[in-house]
Amino acid sequence: MCEDDHENDHAGIGRRAVFVTGAAAALTLSTVSFASAAGGTGPRTRTVRGTLPPGSPDFVYVPVEVPRGVREIHVAYTYDRPTVPAGTQGNALDIGLFDERGTDLGGRGFRGWSGGARTEFFVRADDATPGYVPGPVRAGTWHIALGPYTVAPQGLSYEITITLTYGEQGETPRPVYPPERARGRGRAWYRGDCHLHSEYSDGRYTLAEIARLARAADLDFINSSEHNTHSAHAHWAGLAGDDLLILLGEEVTTRNGHVVALGTDPGTFVDWRYRARDNRFGRFARQIRRAGGLVVPAHPHATCIGCNWKFGFGEADAVEVWNGAYTPDDEVALADWDGMLVASVRDGRRDWIPAMGSSDSHRSPDVIGRPQTVVLADDLTREAIQEGIRAGRSYVAESSRVSLSLTASGGRGEHAGIGERLRVDADTPVTVRLEVTGAPRCTVRLVTDQGVLFTSDPLPVSGAGTVQWRTTASYAAYVRAEVRHEAAAGPLPGALAAFTNPVFLGS
Repeated sequence: MCEDDHENDHAGIGRRAVFVTGAAAALTLSTVSFASAAGGTGPRTRTVRGTLPPGSPDFVYVPVEVPRGVREIHVAYTYDRPTVPAGTQGNALDIGLFDERGTDLGGRGFRGWSGGARTEFFVRADDATPGYVPGPVRAGTWHIALGPYTVAPQGLSYEITITLTYGEQGETPRPVYPPERARGRGRAWYRGDCHLHSEYSDGRYTLAEIARLARAADLDFINSSEHNTHSAHAHWAGLAGDDLLILLGEEVTTRNGHVVALGTDPGTFVDWRYRARDNRFGRFARQIRRAGGLVVPAHPHATCIGCNWKFGFGEADAVEVWNGAYTPDDEVALADWDGMLVASVRDGRRDWIPAMGSSDSHRSPDVIGRPQTVVLADDLTREAIQEGIRAGRSYVAESSRVSLSLTASGGRGEHAGIGERLRVDADTPVTVRLEVTGAPRCTVRLVTDQGVLFTSDPLPVSGAGTVQWRTTASYAAYVRAEVRHEAAAGPLPGALAAFTNPVFLGS
């Protein structure tokens, strides 16, 4: 039997209260209650409605009192999308779920998040909608989490339909994760894409499609990075192989910027419910590192709402400078990163933040592996790839067709490669050599802390060429290479085909 719908009205201010989750203020609404299983075994449904005004907190929680004997929770929701004037934000409402363990920041209650990608989801012991985590449906107060991403001037009216199905629970599957090692080539250059999305968050690719397209792009490794959920981790094992290393992570998608947790321990969830002003990011950056991952701010100068990075770079292990198809946003990120390099050598610091690039692919026609980070690693393992990225022994290329080799050498046989330091006296002559393949008609620029000090003629149509440049450590504290396509009309130089992390010069 199906119990008749019962409606709750959340419009009255007396039926809601503001509380603090340990970071930003949030709003909790009146509790939705269900009868116990004693009255029958069929599904029972409640519908709640309300309106959120402009200026609502980042998160609004709808408590749901779940009795014993529930087999499945199903949630569907809709909200209005009124017409708004040009330049004014309309309505966008994200959704997720926390179980009876609560909504504490960084707590254990997280059961899934779909953002604005889905209008309904379910959770039960043996299965769950992609983006959500299967597991026991225990009695207690669960919370539907609403995230009013943007609210129109008219307000945001919503309707949530909650259905509980009673009955015996299934068995929760034991998660199986991909191996942390693939068949490598020893110390070699390995190609990877560390920022990808599937149907487990707001992408349209299946995991199998991502694995197939990664192999077609000649990638050696990828990183799972769904928005605010680790739910895909347990579904990658059958898609890895000797030829493809699959790392596990998350794109932690806050309202003040996104960060890729790269290569964390399987099953690691990183909370995202804070802003820069809450002073909580350091706590979660440390959590990422404790879980064996790298902290990589993503697309720091992207213009989408909430995408621009506002947490600073003090916790960063690397920074995503090139994201997807090369755009003016990436040009700004590249210049900003170069400014950080200049500051590090000016202040005499040996620490610096390496750059990387990823596709941020979501769906066709997004190209997996454009761009890709090419890492010099001791082997094709999680630990070795992360160490290569952390050390800056890497370059970024638009595809597997493009290969670079950048070295600097002194007069006595000293030499250093990307991410390394050539230890020579300040006035010792240094020869910088860049070898390029796969970049027809592209131009090479050598960039130092003093700016662009060398620009080559266009490479031949074969795409292969070698350039050499002489300098000293007193003239250039570092050298990095950019390979650019022929410049289009306009103020910006040509789009990148590839760029390297720097070689540092001097003792």
